[in-house]
Amino acid sequence: MKIRYMLLHAYGMGGTIRTVVNQANAMAEAGHDVEIVSVVRRRDEPQFAIDPRVRLSTLVDQRDGIVPDSLARKVWRRARGKIVPYGEFAAEYFTERVEGAVIDYVSSLRDGILVTTRPALNLASARRATSGVIRVAQEHMNLASYHEAVREQIVRHYGAFDTIAVLTETSRREYRKVLKSTPVVRIPNAVHMEERKHSDQSGKIVIAVGRLVPQKGFDMLIPAFGATAEEHPEWKLRIFGTGPSKEKLQKRIDEGGFGDRIKLMGRSNRIHEELAKSSVYVLSSRIEGLPMAMIEAMGHALPIVAFDCPTGPADVLTPGKDGLLVPARNVPALTEALGRAMGDRELRLRMGAVAAETAYGYTPHVVMPLWEKLFTALSNGEPIGDDLRATR
Repeated sequence: MKIRYMLLHAYGMGGTIRTVVNQANAMAEAGHDVEIVSVVRRRDEPQFAIDPRVRLSTLVDQRDGIVPDSLARKVWRRARGKIVPYGEFAAEYFTERVEGAVIDYVSSLRDGILVTTRPALNLASARRATSGVIRVAQEHMNLASYHEAVREQIVRHYGAFDTIAVLTETSRREYRKVLKSTPVVRIPNAVHMEERKHSDQSGKIVIAVGRLVPQKGFDMLIPAFGATAEEHPEWKLRIFGTGPSKEKLQKRIDEGGFGDRIKLMGRSNRIHEELAKSSVYVLSSRIEGLPMAMIEAMGHALPIVAFDCPTGPADVLTPGKDGLLVPARNVPALTEALGRAMGDRELRLRMGAVAAETAYGYTPHVVMPLWEKLFTALSNGEPIGDDLRATR
């Protein structure tokens, strides 16, 4: 099969880029003709390893800077704002030149499977790709997380897709409700678990991983963990990641007088070692797609303490079995759950063992055959049913 994956910036960092590269690599290893199409290029080299059998191409090279819209072709002035709606998270990338290049590209295809990976690209595919192309939309966020203008365009145009692939069962229900005649399948992102060392629950460390942005809720995690100081003074919280909220979060830590108990650790290229020496993973997000960092932590046999935010945690965790789930944004409840986990090593060992079993369901061994099954069915014109969904 000929499979093309379109990413906004295949040379960048991020969960979507990593998971799509992993998919492309797996499909190439299975013998398929695979290409990754990067809409823009702002770095010399990709940040994730791409199989040499996967072709990598770019539509707009921006390594020398972004071309002003005034230099773009005038014909695309009519398209500006009609393909990429206001409120799309990456709307600033889509200058007239970039939007035009995407439209040109999808309109030029005559065969194979085109997998687009965010609303802006999905809408371009839905509206401008030819009937000779099998169109698959990947959605990495739940429908409710998008701006109203984006949701309106999704409802209006996603019916053109041959199928829509989402990450969680909650998202599948959301999309099926508004796209009743379009197949919507749940296929989670794959997480590599090879040689993952399991936590022995000896380290008194709670760990969190993610971008330092409001979405991740670290501003709620800091006071929640800080409130456990009197009962569990020997425990520490380590937050790994970088982002624009660093100064605000550090100010919270300083004003709370938490000292060494809570630290912003920055980015680490040894994150799996850090996970293995920790004893609890906490997810404090306000919203998620599929929490990949959480699943990776589960692969290290870490029990999870998480907000029941939309969506993701509840689609992965079985409360009381592999983690503790508390109401979204309820800081006192998060404090209580953290205290419970920190105070009971046997509970952590028991939940950690189940967490490792749960994480296995997200390995490439389980997930990638689902993609191949989907692509084969689409290529053969077979109906797409719920049997393609990965089971919990």
